[in-house]
Amino acid sequence: MAEAGGPAEPSHLAVGHIARAHGTKGEVFVWPLTDAPGAVFVPGRTLWLGDATGQRVEPESTVEVAALRPFKRGFLVSFRDRPDRNAVEPLSGHYLMAPRSELAAPGADELWYHQLMGMRVETVDGEVVGTVREVYEVAPADLIEVEAKDGRRMLVPATKRIVRRFDAADRVLVIDPPEGLLEL
Repeated sequence: MAEAGGPAEPSHLAVGHIARAHGTKGEVFVWPLTDAPGAVFVPGRTLWLGDATGQRVEPESTVEVAALRPFKRGFLVSFRDRPDRNAVEPLSGHYLMAPRSELAAPGADELWYHQLMGMRVETVDGEVVGTVREVYEVAPADLIEVEAKDGRRMLVPATKRIVRRFDAADRVLVIDPPEGLLEL
């Protein structure tokens, strides 16, 4: 179902990115793209393989999680029926996707990142700043890339101090930028 004025909601969401094979026993290093990796990467769960555009990869588009363990800033994941490095190496670079219906819905004051894409950005005074183009997960705060009508791009920290509210139905993100932020 599409949001008012927005794109259709995807049936699957990216929950991880397979960076590379790890070791010889069929593990892959996964960057989690979810706040709840322990709830997503559970043994027995089937995940779909996707490409950078969010499209399922065919054939052999699914994998079943066998085990998960923390490793550095990500996780080592093994899959059922993929017992060694040779079996998992072709998975490198793919995204792991889960059916949206199986994931916890965002809270009342939250959105999934894909829902931000294309949102109109305006200040608390009603001045239109531009459109959300991308979201970057970085510390200490995620950054929202906004493209202005003149093609200029700016990064807006996704903090409660700056992002004041959003309206998912009207697809508007309201910000209160500190002086000079929009000129950077």
